[in-house]
Order: sequence, then C-alpha cells, then structure tokens
Amino acid sequence: MSEPSLEDVWAAHERIAGHVLRTPVLTCRSLDRMCGAELFFKCENFQKAGAFKIRGAANAVFSLGEAEASAGVATHSSGNHAAALALAASWRGVPAFVVMPENAPAVKKAAVAGYGATISFCRPTLEAREKALAEVVSRTGAAVVHPYNDDRVIAGAGTAALELLEDAPDLDAVVAPVGGGGLLSGTAVAAQALSPGTRVIGAEPGGADDAFRSLEAGRILPSVHPLTMADGLLTSLGDRTFPLIRRLVSRIVRVDEADIAQAMRHIFERMKLVVEPSAAVPLAALLGRSDEPLGPRVGLILSGGNVDLNRLPW
Repeated sequence: MSEPSLEDVWAAHERIAGHVLRTPVLTCRSLDRMCGAELFFKCENFQKAGAFKIRGAANAVFSLGEAEASAGVATHSSGNHAAALALAASWRGVPAFVVMPENAPAVKKAAVAGYGATISFCRPTLEAREKALAEVVSRTGAAVVHPYNDDRVIAGAGTAALELLEDAPDLDAVVAPVGGGGLLSGTAVAAQALSPGTRVIGAEPGGADDAFRSLEAGRILPSVHPLTMADGLLTSLGDRTFPLIRRLVSRIVRVDEADIAQAMRHIFERMKLVVEPSAAVPLAALLGRSDEPLGPRVGLILSGGNVDLNRLPW
C-alpha cells in the first residue's frame, strides 16, 4: 500500500476548504527571547471543534462514497477526534458513533455529545476501545475512521503544515506533538515535499514516550499505562504513521510534566491563547534548550484548545 503524498495533502486541502478554517500563524517576541529563535505558532486551537483533528476527520468523511457514508461513521477517541468526526458527520448529514474512554475530560465528553454523536464509554485501554468499537460497527454498519492510523486522516492533518509553510516559509524546523502520529506524520509528508531543508521534530511527554522508544527500537512499542496531563497524546503509533515518522522525522524530543505546565502557562500569559496541554508540548520541547538550537526560524503547531478550565495544571 502506498504512503500518503503531497498530492494527497493538496487534495485534502481542496476537499475540506469551506468547512475548516485557515487558522492564523502568530508570533510572540517574549517567547522568541526565551527560546533563542523566531517562533511561528500555527494556531489550531482556533480551529472548528477546537483542534487540528477536524482536518483529518472532514477529509475522511467527505472521501466516503454515498453508499458507504449512509450508515454513518464510527471511531474511538479520547476527545478531539471524536468531536471532529461528529462535527464532520453533521456537515455531511450522516450519524456518528463514538467510543470514548470513561476518564476522558468532561469538556471533551460534552463537546462530542454537543455535536450530536452517539457515545459509548469504555475502560481507558486500547484493547477496550477497539473491542467496543468493533461492537458498534457490527451493530450499525458504520464506516470506521481511525483517529490517526488512516491515510485520509494523515493527509488531512498535513494540511495544517502546508498552510504553516505557505505563511511562514523557509523554516529551519517544524515541531509537532505526537501521540498516535497522525499530525506528526502528515506534517512530515507536507514539509519533506514542500521544504526539504526543514527538519520535522516530534515532541511528546516523557510519561508517554512510546514514539521515542519505538524509533529507537525500530518497531512499534505500544504505549502502556501512559501518565501525563497531555491527554491527547496517550495513544500508540500505528502501522500507517510509524513508517512515515521513522523515514521523515528527524527526532523525537521528550519533555517532563513541569515543562508542559510551564509552556502552557506561558502561552496563556504571553500570547493570550487558550491551549490544551498537548498543544503546549512543542513549546516545552524548546524552552530551556538554547544549547540545542533547531535553527533561527521554527514553526510550532498548537494542536488544540480543548482544555478543561477546572483542571488547569497550575
């Protein structure tokens, strides 16, 4: 099976135009000084459904044929992809069925329900998610749209980097968070083709560092009992995302929880932006690392803003 290409990313960009937002790229001089580089933040926290996930979800939903779409779509997700798929399904006028872990943030549960999805809850393990999803699909006949291990989702996610590189060209590096790898692999596909001199860096919590360990081992090592405030980065790499990351991503940087909280607070205070912990992980990877510069111009993807304001980490 062929890998997603730049042509697939461009096709996704055209397919989802008119539905998703072209989010702004913002700068912040105080954060530039802290990190010793000129930073360009792709603000997917302003995106429809509050995160970049709508890009892949919309691309997948609008890629379906009429017969396949008629039974609806289904997925498992801790929140952002679930909300995105529910919203994209509503745009197309088809039902959405979502399996969510019972410990998903309340704000994300409410968002998914608000977009009209039928929700089934399960224990917070990948095995439980997949079993519950299989039961839903068996009952409904819905088409599965995986949160990240789907070429349509990867290509859709890559449209954020495509826009970033158009608005802020000649970047030395782009840093994206990595959980299941849809955003990072899509970013890598777009950047490698559009700007070969731009390095793509993944950033992940040290308490959920399966991507780092998988690249070191040369095979997928699943995420087992991840522990991090970045609830959007708990899942393991997939067999569609891992090969792309292994081939196109320069390295994965691990960050600790204190750095994530600090980065998140800096974005709130300095940029006046509401972001969720997962979105702060790329900045956390840069703070205090002036001895390891990624170059004078660095792009960061702020992946989403669906944070529970009753559970801020400070």
